[in-house]
Amino acid sequence: VASFRDRLVDPELVLIGEVGLGGQVRPISQLELRLKEAAKLGFKRAIVPKGQSVKVDGLEIVAVSRVVDAIAHALKGSG
Repeated sequence: VASFRDRLVDPELVLIGEVGLGGQVRPISQLELRLKEAAKLGFKRAIVPKGQSVKVDGLEIVAVSRVVDAIAHALKGSG
Protein backbone atom coordinates (compact mmCIF):
# COMPACT_ATOMS: atom_id res chain seq x y z
CA VAL A 1 0.00 0.00 0.00
CA ALA A 2 2.82 2.41 0.86
CA SER A 3 4.40 1.75 -2.54
CA PHE A 4 1.07 2.09 -4.36
CA ARG A 5 0.39 5.44 -2.67
CA ASP A 6 4.06 6.47 -2.96
CA ARG A 7 4.22 7.18 0.77
CA LEU A 8 6.60 5.94 3.41
CA VAL A 9 5.59 4.06 6.54
CA ASP A 10 7.26 5.30 9.72
CA PRO A 11 10.29 3.04 10.33
CA GLU A 12 9.54 3.20 14.08
CA LEU A 13 6.10 1.61 13.53
CA VAL A 14 5.32 -2.08 13.96
CA LEU A 15 2.04 -3.75 12.96
CA ILE A 16 1.10 -6.97 14.72
CA GLY A 17 -1.98 -9.15 14.16
CA GLU A 18 -3.56 -11.80 11.99
CA VAL A 19 -5.40 -10.60 8.89
CA GLY A 20 -8.75 -12.26 8.19
CA LEU A 21 -10.21 -12.84 4.73
CA GLY A 22 -12.81 -10.15 5.38
CA GLY A 23 -10.18 -7.53 6.19
CA GLN A 24 -10.42 -7.82 9.95
CA VAL A 25 -7.36 -7.67 12.21
CA ARG A 26 -7.55 -10.68 14.52
CA PRO A 27 -5.90 -11.30 17.90
CA ILE A 28 -2.62 -13.19 18.17
CA SER A 29 -0.87 -15.10 20.93
CA GLN A 30 1.84 -13.59 23.13
CA LEU A 31 1.12 -10.01 22.09
CA GLU A 32 2.69 -8.46 25.18
CA LEU A 33 5.92 -10.42 24.71
CA ARG A 34 6.09 -9.43 21.04
CA LEU A 35 5.49 -5.76 21.85
CA LYS A 36 8.18 -5.73 24.54
CA GLU A 37 10.63 -7.15 22.02
CA ALA A 38 9.56 -4.53 19.45
CA ALA A 39 10.24 -1.79 22.01
CA LYS A 40 13.71 -3.25 22.67
CA LEU A 41 14.37 -3.13 18.92
CA GLY A 42 13.57 0.60 18.84
CA PHE A 43 9.99 0.71 17.63
CA LYS A 44 8.00 3.64 19.08
CA ARG A 45 4.47 2.93 17.81
CA ALA A 46 2.51 -0.29 17.43
CA ILE A 47 -0.74 -1.11 15.66
CA VAL A 48 -2.43 -4.09 17.32
CA PRO A 49 -5.78 -5.94 17.17
CA LYS A 50 -8.59 -4.12 18.96
CA GLY A 51 -9.55 -5.70 22.25
CA GLN A 52 -6.06 -7.07 22.74
CA SER A 53 -4.30 -3.84 23.60
CA VAL A 54 -1.69 -3.90 26.36
CA LYS A 55 0.59 -1.23 27.81
CA VAL A 56 4.29 -1.41 27.09
CA ASP A 57 6.73 1.26 28.25
CA GLY A 58 8.09 3.28 25.35
CA LEU A 59 5.39 2.25 22.86
CA GLU A 60 2.37 4.21 21.69
CA ILE A 61 -0.32 1.58 21.08
CA VAL A 62 -3.08 1.99 18.48
CA ALA A 63 -5.79 -0.70 18.46
CA VAL A 64 -7.67 -1.39 15.22
CA SER A 65 -10.30 -3.88 14.11
CA ARG A 66 -9.91 -3.58 10.32
CA VAL A 67 -6.99 -3.54 7.90
CA VAL A 68 -8.17 -0.26 6.38
CA ASP A 69 -7.87 1.36 9.81
CA ALA A 70 -4.36 -0.08 10.22
CA ILE A 71 -3.37 1.34 6.83
CA ALA A 72 -4.79 4.76 7.71
CA HIS A 73 -2.79 4.86 10.95
CA ALA A 74 0.35 3.50 9.29
CA LEU A 75 0.31 6.19 6.59
CA LYS A 76 -0.82 9.01 8.90
CA GLY A 77 1.56 11.94 8.66
CA SER A 78 3.69 10.33 5.99
CA GLY A 79 2.84 12.52 3.11
